[in-house]
Amino acid sequence: MPTTVRSFCKINLGLAIGPARADGFHALATCYQTLEAHDLVTVEARPGPETAIRITSNDQRVPVDGRNTAWKMVGRALAAMGVGAEVKIHIEKRLPVQGGLGAGSANAVAALIGLERELARAGVTPPADAERLRIAAEVGSDVPLFLIGGAVLGVGRGEQVSTLGDFPATECVVALPDVGVSTPQAFRDWDDLQGSGHGAQGSEKQAPRAGRGPSGSGSALTGVSGSDRLTTLSRALSAAFRADTGTHSSGVSALGGDLAETVNPLLALVRTGIENDFEEVVFRQHPFLGTIKRILAGSGSSKEAVSPALYAALSGSGSALFGLYRTTEDADAAEGRLRLAGVRALRTRTLPRDLYWREMVER
Repeated sequence: MPTTVRSFCKINLGLAIGPARADGFHALATCYQTLEAHDLVTVEARPGPETAIRITSNDQRVPVDGRNTAWKMVGRALAAMGVGAEVKIHIEKRLPVQGGLGAGSANAVAALIGLERELARAGVTPPADAERLRIAAEVGSDVPLFLIGGAVLGVGRGEQVSTLGDFPATECVVALPDVGVSTPQAFRDWDDLQGSGHGAQGSEKQAPRAGRGPSGSGSALTGVSGSDRLTTLSRALSAAFRADTGTHSSGVSALGGDLAETVNPLLALVRTGIENDFEEVVFRQHPFLGTIKRILAGSGSSKEAVSPALYAALSGSGSALFGLYRTTEDADAAEGRLRLAGVRALRTRTLPRDLYWREMVER
């Protein structure tokens, strides 16, 4: 019987861009956070002498060949396990394509989970955790985070991941404007703005930078050098989540630990003034995205009192933006403001790590 996996998406709670590296990527630091909103990935696999992968989807924009992240992940995983298999993958898209929510990267991990479950019935041992993380990093910079879930610290080019202490499930409204944002171009614009002279080649999968406050104005890290920006955000994340050092299976220093029930790390993180560096260049190219952020934040509303968002920001390089809210009523109001502005909205909640893994496999 095929295995169906919920392919949860993510947002970036803050993203700091560092200097361009010799390999063409940028160093960065970010806090990923998984959301309840998801695609469905169904996998059917049978061991065989040779590997054959077939992908179908309800969305014609989804590649069904070797360009697909799920294809890449499954092919590499089978090679690591030393087995061949006939694999059928169906991706039911419910999330926007290339919207800054990591949907394609999440599909890759969902396909891996489904593959492992299918082959386990035939006695095939899955790759070790460290091997899974290595493969995920090869597929894309923001793929490894989906092997952890919840609140995740990402450094390097975003692929070096560590656990952060979770915060309670929080109401979230994602704005889905009809605007396309090129991640490589956003990195190039950032380099130009910083006067670095580096033409960032970037990658569609390289994302994060620090988030902004709800107003969308000002930058807590403005004027700080690239390397210092990364250090500043990483320290802010560690402090906000009251993390204890540990070791993740990837060998990367992990941040985790129990939080006092009275402490909400999200609130502590927002107080640090986190922001997303991409906003500084993306909002210049697409001013309406800045307007959408103000709508999500609840700022600039003159006729009636509006409860502001706990935090609102661009996710990755966009074009999706999000707001986090204290109550369902506040989220309802934000959704209504977007509707009046003619902007599509996706209603969801943040997904802590335990629920992420508990609810992942549908059947």
